[in-house]
Amino acid sequence: MPEAVGVIETLGFPSVLAAADAMVKAGRVTIVHYDIAESGEQIVVIRGPISEVRPAMEAGIEAADKAPPNGKLVTYYVVPNPPENVESVLPIHYTEQVEQFRWM
Repeated sequence: MPEAVGVIETLGFPSVLAAADAMVKAGRVTIVHYDIAESGEQIVVIRGPISEVRPAMEAGIEAADKAPPNGKLVTYYVVPNPPENVESVLPIHYTEQVEQFRWM
């Protein structure tokens, strides 16, 4: 069964760290990807059941905006049921690094 994907993009590291922390505490989700986007923007990607990704994303969005100093959420998106071809092309799959943290 495909799992939902949630992506948050922030301006600056403190905001993405706050978002990632809030997301894993708010739902049974796994961080599958983190990267630097452009111009100081950071992205974090989570996977899990849609019933867990939605509240985790809400917590992450709120935390990113409140992160000091001047936390700023740039954008976010949830894909409830990504097709397999999307997973094979984009870095949203479970790697060996994160597999140990995967919720079953």
